[in-house]
Amino acid sequence: MPLSFTVKAALLILMPISVCGCTSGSFDLFDSTAKVDRSISTSSVLKRSQEAVSDQATVLNAVTSTDVEKLAGAPLPWANTSTGSAGVVSEIHETADAGTRCRRFVTTRHAYDGIAQFNGQACLDGTGQWSMMDFQQRTN
Repeated sequence: MPLSFTVKAALLILMPISVCGCTSGSFDLFDSTAKVDRSISTSSVLKRSQEAVSDQATVLNAVTSTDVEKLAGAPLPWANTSTGSAGVVSEIHETADAGTRCRRFVTTRHAYDGIAQFNGQACLDGTGQWSMMDFQQRTN
């Protein structure tokens, strides 16, 4: 049974009125007096500089904990669960200049902001700890 003209007109009038309550009130895009509540924050999202440091530490661990001879030029994957970044170290070259053992390497970094390639160098210090001496994004 088809709806009468008056029922259709009543529905067309009442339907927009019924949803007005959903869009009015505290959420107004054009209200210049609306304030953002900055008192609530989480630490689950790292800042960009913290991400870079965390990713560098993960790469440093991967590059320095591997046996370069056993690796024999094979790719070395790494992943940082705290930032979601991952990559593959494609080259590691170990040197011993003036008694200092260093490893130069090339790695990719896959992150939410894209894919980039980095050159880096890690060296052993006098205490036997590895330190990241260089970690720069390649520009070519």
